[in-house]
Amino acid sequence: MQRYDLRHLGDDFYDRMLEIMSKTKKDEVSIFMFEIGDFSPIQKSADVIKEAGYELMNSLKFNEADWTIVVKKNEGERS
Repeated sequence: MQRYDLRHLGDDFYDRMLEIMSKTKKDEVSIFMFEIGDFSPIQKSADVIKEAGYELMNSLKFNEADWTIVVKKNEGERS
């Protein structure tokens, strides 16, 4: 399990998150932290993960300004 802090990317973290997931081994879990902003990144991150074929295992508020999602790359998903 790896944790990735993407807060420094603001609203532009989706490509980096997918890049990391593409290099992740199957059955590995990754935790991503990003800024909440206007709350739209929460739903968009879930949509991006689903569209890419990964499993969103958890999504929760980390503190007043940040959010974390837990993503798993299952067998048969993108390499």
